Amino acid sequence: MTDLSPHVRLVSISKSYGPVQVLKDVSLDVLPGEVHVIAGENGAGKSTLMKVLGGVVTDYTGQIEYGGRVARPRSPREAAALGVSVIHQELSLVPSLSVADNLFLGDPPTRGGFVQRRPMRQAARTLLGRVGLEIDPDREVASFPLATRQLVEVAKALRWDARVLVMDEPTSALNSEEGARLFALIAELQSQGTGIVYISHKMDEIERLADRITVLRDGRWVATSPAKEVSPTRLIELMVGDKNLRPESAPAKAGPAGPVLLEAEGVTVRQGRQTLVENASFQVRAGEVVGIAGLEGSGNSHLLMGLFGAYGPLAGGTVKVDGKPYRVRGPEAAIRAGLALLTNDRKGSGLVLPLSIVANSTLASLRRYSPGGWRKPRQEVSAAKAQAQAFGLRAATLEMPVGDLSGGNQQKVALAKWMETQPRVLLLDEPTRGIDIGAKREIYALMEEWKAAGRAIVIITSELPELLLLADRILVMHRGRMTAEMSRDEATAERVIQAAMNYDVR
Repeated sequence: MTDLSPHVRLVSISKSYGPVQVLKDVSLDVLPGEVHVIAGENGAGKSTLMKVLGGVVTDYTGQIEYGGRVARPRSPREAAALGVSVIHQELSLVPSLSVADNLFLGDPPTRGGFVQRRPMRQAARTLLGRVGLEIDPDREVASFPLATRQLVEVAKALRWDARVLVMDEPTSALNSEEGARLFALIAELQSQGTGIVYISHKMDEIERLADRITVLRDGRWVATSPAKEVSPTRLIELMVGDKNLRPESAPAKAGPAGPVLLEAEGVTVRQGRQTLVENASFQVRAGEVVGIAGLEGSGNSHLLMGLFGAYGPLAGGTVKVDGKPYRVRGPEAAIRAGLALLTNDRKGSGLVLPLSIVANSTLASLRRYSPGGWRKPRQEVSAAKAQAQAFGLRAATLEMPVGDLSGGNQQKVALAKWMETQPRVLLLDEPTRGIDIGAKREIYALMEEWKAAGRAIVIITSELPELLLLADRILVMHRGRMTAEMSRDEATAERVIQAAMNYDVR
């Protein structure tokens, strides 16, 4: 295999988003008929690199050779014409269109300017058959469960007869039978000389499929080796690097345990037909920070969303808040029970960017400031001023739109919104994502204050050093299930990643 010319070669690829460099001088190639696994923690740069390869991200430095020819595709369609097709983790289907329309989106068979529906329908059935789907190509994509949509996405990529097919977490929504069908398809494509780039956090898939493995860490290339030369233990070491070193600024260990404020027993979360979390149980005490670790698709964010009622009633299990039964129904019931949820997308679901700082600060507690349906603007302004002072908010005026603030100050407003509800339990999903070091330190200090005040905190962060810095205990999830629990003293980066990949090194 090594004497074959690469289908594609990436040379010194770098990419920045503002001041944040997400790829730093990364080089690799993809050979005919191989499965080349790209491994790394969350935030290692894997998906961004594939977006560069697939023509989604075009403003990068470095160069790409497609079949030995340097090219710079300006769109996914141009990349496909060069022989690279990408199945992204976030599905690119249009739910309101039919399966056939999605498969041929942007390039349907036409004659005389008219779409040829019958040939398109027949070609769609052929593509669907390759991924084991026997469905009506005229049905809307929205009418199918997520697993079926995932396979439609694979079928969509196959129509380009790509020399390189990129699969980013392709089995995240598939059951074992559907996954086996996909693996058989991969073997078929390999036999035809197609190079497969495969991104997965699942150790069993990596061991089963990989011919070569490239490891990225913090946006940099770390190693490329034949898979048979990389044991699971060594792979984890390469992914983690020297992150075992706990920062010297680590907070003091938790004091005497307070009462249990959040207790979840056998919690199962579903969205539609898909099970996102299964049989999760844990407790969080007053004055304690519990981290929930997991790689992409582990279900940790879904667990917090489920507890908060974002998906409606739980599919199973029981929850208590401050010793009292809490029936999960929706966000309003969660707020009344004393829960607060900071989501991992402040611009999409955490804040209303065109509204003022005042309006955002009181958004989750409007009932208190609107007795009888009448708002009390003076009280809202007073509350916003108090929160701005407590959080050290830097803003010209509290009436300015939140969207005009820096990322760190936006995050402070998002947190202030929840503190205004006077919660007992804080569910924090990526509380320091996209903010500078100074703002991070301020949020760390606030968390220490909340602990001292007797609140319980659950935190998710994709930065392992931050998790080791903040958490008194760490729970780890893999494919929607809890796989490990470790104390602050027991936790190391290697142990967390091993549990996150459901790999036992003993």
